[in-house]
Amino acid sequence: MPHRAGAVLAALTLLAVGCAAPGTANNSVVDTRTTPGCGTEDITLQARFETGFPLAKALAEEFTRQHPHVTWSIREEQFDVLTRNALRVLADDPPDLMRLPQVSEAVRAGLLRDLDGYARALGWDRRPPAQTRPLRVAPGGRPRGEGPLYATGLSTSVTGVFYNKEIATKLGLSEPRTLADFDATLARAKAAGTTPIAGFNGGATGGLTFPLQSLMGVYSSPKAIDDWTFQRPGGTIDTPATTEAARHLARWLAAGYFDPDLNATDYARMLDRFTSGRALFMVNGDWESAALDRRMPGRVGFFLMPPLRAGGPRAAMAGPPTFAIPARAAHPDCAAAFLDWAATDPTARDLVVRVGGARPLGPATAWPVDPGSVTAATFAATDEVQAGDTAMDFIANATGSIYAKSWTPQLQRLVEGDQTPEGLLRRVQADYLAQTGG
Repeated sequence: MPHRAGAVLAALTLLAVGCAAPGTANNSVVDTRTTPGCGTEDITLQARFETGFPLAKALAEEFTRQHPHVTWSIREEQFDVLTRNALRVLADDPPDLMRLPQVSEAVRAGLLRDLDGYARALGWDRRPPAQTRPLRVAPGGRPRGEGPLYATGLSTSVTGVFYNKEIATKLGLSEPRTLADFDATLARAKAAGTTPIAGFNGGATGGLTFPLQSLMGVYSSPKAIDDWTFQRPGGTIDTPATTEAARHLARWLAAGYFDPDLNATDYARMLDRFTSGRALFMVNGDWESAALDRRMPGRVGFFLMPPLRAGGPRAAMAGPPTFAIPARAAHPDCAAAFLDWAATDPTARDLVVRVGGARPLGPATAWPVDPGSVTAATFAATDEVQAGDTAMDFIANATGSIYAKSWTPQLQRLVEGDQTPEGLLRRVQADYLAQTGG
């Protein structure tokens, strides 16, 4: 066991929980007689991770290298599959650790372990608020943003605009200071015969939520958007500000700033179009930073969506991709030890940077990255939204089915011209009320 992990695990208190049935209210019981960790007997941690994101598996493999008695049985699934099947999996076949994009419904059903005891013992409660606030849930499953902690992450995350530096230089473009500047840049790229924005909106995952929410962060406020995503009383996504954002996206679509086969394009094809130099911009997250630095070294930049007025605050979808420990996990203490190790062990933190392209959890600290890399640019963006408290949760996380059943089909209809910006938001809000019970 490495020095840092051994010291922590030997000094902290165990947060032991019995095998609680779904619906049990208290899923966290403190037992000061033992220490949290993985013990010395051979164990296998069951995990469900998200397909296409290698960081979790890389960390699991390193954890086993440092702790040979802990092995893993990992099942990887697409984001929408994880979300759609979460309650059934947590109730019928709970793993020890699960990538869980949306936690409200699982908390309401008593299927997740309350992590507050771990947070106090391991120091997670001293992390910046942007790293913990979205993962707190009030009793009964709503609202989020307050109450006990029910999930944490393996890294931070921030979304924004990646750009191809070579194309930008060729077209004589500089980083836009305002949204109007960005619009003008899109128009110049289109006129020059370059696809302005590589996007995806095919299948069950409507990727247009990324540019749409980026625009919402320009016209609205992170708090107003989080009020809806967190299921706070009175929260609504159908406001004059968000309507302006949806109209702005519709203007981009009408201007041909995306490829015409947008609704048939999946995430992998979007990445290929950007990395092969067929698009100037890509609205995406820092989980691609490390891969882009390897594939396009020195040729990719990153900025947050610019504000309406120069110098104004810039908002972004940001926060840790969420991992939860089920209430009936077989090895909850070992799962918690792994989550803490991922944020504190030097080798693990290095993997977060090199594989994930993101800042490790915890306070911002200096980390050796190439100052000209896109990873360095996303680090700076993460620091900006954390310092300005302008992070917001992903609107796809408002309910367990809002992404697949509402945002995706309605945005696909918007692309096809079968839906208006106003109608899109009205329909999504109506679905939200039906899914949350009003």
